[in-house]
Parts: sequence; C-alpha cells; structure tokens
Amino acid sequence: MSELKITSVDVGLSAFKLPDLGLDPSGFSLIYEPGGEKTVKAFSVQINTNQGITGEFVGGDAVGFSQLKKFVDHVIGKNPLQRELIYNDAKRCLRKFDKMGIGMIDIPLWDLAGKLYGCSVSELLGGYRFKLPTYASTMSGDRAGGLDSPEAFADFAIQCKEIGYKGYKIHIWEDYTISELVDTIHKVRQAVGDDFPLMIDPACKLRTFTEVLKIGQACDEAKYLWLEDAYRDSGVSTTAHKMLRQRLRTPLLQTEHVRGLEEHVNFIVAEGTDFVRADAEYDGGITGAFKIAHASEGFGLDVEIHGPHPAHRQLMSAIRNSNFYEMSLVHPKTPQIGRCMDIYADGYRDGLDCIDKDGNVLVPNGPGMGVTYDWDFIRKHQISFESFT
Repeated sequence: MSELKITSVDVGLSAFKLPDLGLDPSGFSLIYEPGGEKTVKAFSVQINTNQGITGEFVGGDAVGFSQLKKFVDHVIGKNPLQRELIYNDAKRCLRKFDKMGIGMIDIPLWDLAGKLYGCSVSELLGGYRFKLPTYASTMSGDRAGGLDSPEAFADFAIQCKEIGYKGYKIHIWEDYTISELVDTIHKVRQAVGDDFPLMIDPACKLRTFTEVLKIGQACDEAKYLWLEDAYRDSGVSTTAHKMLRQRLRTPLLQTEHVRGLEEHVNFIVAEGTDFVRADAEYDGGITGAFKIAHASEGFGLDVEIHGPHPAHRQLMSAIRNSNFYEMSLVHPKTPQIGRCMDIYADGYRDGLDCIDKDGNVLVPNGPGMGVTYDWDFIRKHQISFESFT
C-alpha cells in the first residue's frame, strides 16, 4: 500500500440560529434574551487522504480560518501522521500571528490517526480515565429574568449542585456594580454550603486593579477555588497577576488568552497564575494543549481545559493534573445550546443535562474523537465552502 498522504482539506462554514439568546451591551458575550435570536457560526474541517481515511473537526472561528489558509497548502501531500512536524511548521509559518489556526488542522489530524488505528484519541494519548468530573459554567449575567440578580445566581447554583455538578462558576454582568458582585459571591456560597467548589470568571470585564482586589477579597472570605481573568488587561499581564497573587488568598486561573506552549511557560515562570488554562482550539490543537499540560505538570501546577468539546474529553482523559471538565455556557432558562446546534448524529451532547448522576461526562470510546458528525445537518446550514488541493 502506498504511503498515507493528505490529498485535500475541505472547509465549510455553517450558520445556526439560537433562540432566546442575545448579546450583552458590549456585544462580546452571549446572554439570555427572551424572544431573541442569535446566529452563531462554526467551521467544519475534513482532511482527506489517498487511503480514504478522513479526519474531521467542527469548531474554530474566522481568525483561525484566515490563519489556516496561510499554511494549508503546505500540508497537502504530507503524511498526516507526522503531526509534530506539521505543528512546528505551522508555528513557523504563523510566527507573526497568534497561531489560532493550528488547532483547526491538528485536531482533525488526531481524529484521522485514531480512525486509521481503530482506537480513540484517548488511547493514542495514553488515556486512563473515562469519566470526567464536571462543573457548571454559567452564561454571563443578564437583566431579563434569567441570571439577573445575586439570588438568581444562588438559586441556579443550588439547581446545578442538585443535578450532580462537582462545582459552579459565575460569569458576571456587563453592567455590574462591585457591591452586587460581592453580594453574589457571598449569596452563592451561602446557598451551596462550605464544601462545594465555586469559581468566578469576570471575563476581563473589571475595570481597575482596585475593583479586582475587592472582588478577590470577597472570594477570599467566601473560600472560592479560583478567580479567573478578572480585569481588562485581557488576561495577559504577568506583572499585574503576580501582584494579585501576593495580595489574595484565592488562587488565580490565567492563560486562556495567551497562546501556545512557550507563552504559557513564560506566564508560569513569571508567577502570574496558580492554575493554568489550555484549549486545543486556541493552543495548537491536541498536540499543543498536551504540551502545556505536561509543562504545567513539571511545575507542579494543575491545568484546566477550557470549554466542552469531544477533543477536550479525549485530551483530559490522558492528563493527570486536571480537575474538571467545563460545561459551558449553561443557564436556567435557555434551551440547551447543543440542542439547537445538533451537529452530531450519535448520542454525543454537551449541555446542562448532559452529566451522569455522579456529575461526570463520559469520554467517547469510538475511533478518533469517538463522535459521528451529522454532515447532512451541517451542510444544510452551510453558507460557504472551500476545498484546498
């Protein structure tokens, strides 16, 4: 049989309409909006080979796709099993950019390898745990009768705990006041008791270091597990976060907004974080995120994987130093976002009701990512398509 080679890469863009959703006043975050409708877009990538094996991925964004187009011609004719070579060549090609496009190639390359060998990506990575403890990560606060008050966040925290979630993370309002945030931090803790892990992610909305200190001090009092991406440096200032760590007892979780292995290590060495964040879509695919997990392990730190995705289940199954699968963006009143964007033809789902009775999600055990995409549904909603040969 001839050597396995990539013959083409097909990339589609699909648009899906989600009911009862809108954007916060900044226009940057999804929120609950009764009667509203939000269009979201997702790319689909298929890496085709001369042996009829195809690697698949759905996700990414326009920035990643624009970067993918800069190096995609380079992968045509390459052996798709040489992921490390492709990863490093793409890094060099994208050295002037943030390298978001690497994940859109690397993730389907891992899917392809699993299909070739008839095993899951988890098995390729040396995975050993197949039930992942999960926390509920809320949608941003709204003013529309959903997560619109400290009491509403507290009530939803109780609901999530009763469903079985292992923890609960708050995403705050755009039009916050510090007093309301402090009240929310305490009311949620009072609602769920002392032993339930709580986190807060202002998503870089807090305006000043002083505001972050006040929120952090409330987290100290309420014994939160971590404070994440608090203020408007966009989550990248090692100096500022080192200063926060020196003043707060609550651990910080950073690095969602720095890209790739080297910058994550730089952030760790600069003592800017307690927990490390990684994302296969953002950080060079499974190849890059796995490197970040092992680098963090070398420093004795935990790495928390950002957001739900089949690739993240496969990845987390092989990482010792990771605590939770993040189920976002959940809300007490919106329909399950995954139900409206039902891109899977099998039983795979992410959403509020997608954990088992013990608060875990399962790692798919089929070949590759272990999921079957509904290509009829994806193509029905497709608005553009390009094939690279």
